[in-house]
Amino acid sequence: MRHTYTRPGSPAAVLRVRDEQDIAAALAYARREHLPLAVRSGGHGISGRSTNDGGLVVDLSLLASVTVLDAGSGLVRVGAGARWGDVAAALAPHGLAVSSGDTGDVGVGGLATAGGIGLMSRIHGLTVDQMRAAELVLADGSFVRTDDLHDPDLFWAVRGAGANFGVATAFEFRASPVDGVCVDVSVYDASDTAATLTRWGEAVQASPREVTSFLTLVTGEGGRPVAQAITVYAGTDLEAASRAMWHLRSVGPLLHNRLSATSYHRLVPAGHQPQRAQQPLSVTRSGLLHRLDTAATQAIAAVAEAAGIVQLRSVGGAVNDMPAAAMAYAHRSQNFSLMAATLPAFASDLDRRWEALTPHVDGLYLSFETRTGTRQLQDAFPGPVLPRLIELKAHYDPEHRFDNNFALPAGSA
Repeated sequence: MRHTYTRPGSPAAVLRVRDEQDIAAALAYARREHLPLAVRSGGHGISGRSTNDGGLVVDLSLLASVTVLDAGSGLVRVGAGARWGDVAAALAPHGLAVSSGDTGDVGVGGLATAGGIGLMSRIHGLTVDQMRAAELVLADGSFVRTDDLHDPDLFWAVRGAGANFGVATAFEFRASPVDGVCVDVSVYDASDTAATLTRWGEAVQASPREVTSFLTLVTGEGGRPVAQAITVYAGTDLEAASRAMWHLRSVGPLLHNRLSATSYHRLVPAGHQPQRAQQPLSVTRSGLLHRLDTAATQAIAAVAEAAGIVQLRSVGGAVNDMPAAAMAYAHRSQNFSLMAATLPAFASDLDRRWEALTPHVDGLYLSFETRTGTRQLQDAFPGPVLPRLIELKAHYDPEHRFDNNFALPAGSA
């Protein structure tokens, strides 16, 4: 409970809260004792912001209920401390699912307030796109339920910048009908890394919306670069899936390939291993790209040489159907999300190579970025988003109690 997936923590106390009253009491105690405050929903916490040293951690893992409110319309209520694998398992008997990342061990609260780039995003959108209401404890200890009709400005902010505005306790989502998925796992020889990435990007964009693909660059036997693509077709028809994914066969020399049909909850199984900071690649960089042209992929290939892992996630499709002004997550024209991770000792080399990539990057996904400077804040919340968030922050959290994240500055942007 003290650590995250990437960061060891030494908080003075970890409080496993049971309800809104416990959270209000925890917030009052932290304020009275001038303690740093962190909130964790119980999952990975890749950015490391859900713990601290010498402060108070509010742990939401007991708030983990999953309730189907209306199976016909897909309306479900999910506790912020649940993990997405448990959500998938609970919704499966009803033929429902919420696209939510690629790992069942991820906590609901952190992902749902940041965005949620999942394995069915191109057909069902981001996790935040499916949110219909949120329940929070605010900095003053009051409890609110927010949606399009009640505190709509707060609801706008929660969907993309929620960690700045309160402690989320539960969400309502409109789950999608999902009877199963087809999963293609392909491993390519990526010796020509840039060309492999370019062809993968072209293949994804040529595929129908039912297809969402995540590609990871790793080092194979003998130090040879390899690329593993996990590609999901939203449906159980293997022949239709094979036709929809045919563009991916030309990405590069195939070292391994397997296509199978399964249930969504088996694709993202539940896991409850305690986080022990067992992932040493604790420095992460994030960027969003409109396209993977040759210049961009050459820069990404250089980044990969300094990173322990590089992953590209396809977005676009339904993600880009949402108007940019609809919520605080405003990145609605890009087609790819990029994440690179490395050891702290190699951070400067990664940053040098990342700087050469920046002309091709437009925005970032905040959960995969460990830097929190002004530049990153502006990349995460582009254009009119940041000024509006700063204005709302002054109203809902004037003392900046919730700042152990992408902290919003006081005053004008």
